[in-house]
Amino acid sequence: MKLLNTTNSNTKIAKTQKMSEAIRVASMSLMPHPLICAGSKAAGCFDDCLKSSGRGVFESVAKSRQNKTWFWLNDQAGFLTQLAAELHNFEKLCTRQNVSGWVRLNTISDIAFENYGIPQAFPNLNFYDYTKRVNRFQNLPDNYRLILSYSGRRQYAKTVAARPAGAPMAVVFGGDGLPDYWNGERVIDGDVSDLINLEAGCVVGLRAKGKARTNDNDFVVYPDIIPAMAVA
Repeated sequence: MKLLNTTNSNTKIAKTQKMSEAIRVASMSLMPHPLICAGSKAAGCFDDCLKSSGRGVFESVAKSRQNKTWFWLNDQAGFLTQLAAELHNFEKLCTRQNVSGWVRLNTISDIAFENYGIPQAFPNLNFYDYTKRVNRFQNLPDNYRLILSYSGRRQYAKTVAARPAGAPMAVVFGGDGLPDYWNGERVIDGDVSDLINLEAGCVVGLRAKGKARTNDNDFVVYPDIIPAMAVA
């Protein structure tokens, strides 16, 4: 079982890859599970997460993701050994192709791989992820960058309030399109490229996808009913 996807079959990763011929992106998709998605209960996103959109609708894809999750839950040491080996091969590939290697290990999970020494072991690769765990922003390796995921649920308010200064924050918007500003911050189109999102330092607007289109528990924001503050 291969852990990393280096063919860019993931739609969002493919968009990111197309932004530049000087980069190559690897990603990893596990099936969401409460034990690898800390914060998902408070944020109210578990039932409506991206597992239900894109290639996640295919049984073979869902089974592959589920197998990876069980591998992680039942044999972390073996999982990390294999992941390190695949990252080593990906790093060599990037070197041969003279491109910058980027890695997103949590496309639909939230494992703190920095606590297992993974990004630290590959200083020549650039790691990035979205997270609902604000404590992950502390003591990150120089080659690991995060985007905080927003939820308007009361249970998640302390996490949003603790957002590090200057950190980009992803907000899932329902309805038609994205607002230009939300809660006093500029909104960029976050569906274009993950790498652009990392540099934003503002609100990264994502369109609700899959089951999230019908979410009504404040994880998805509807700007037509939540007033946005215009910024001059």
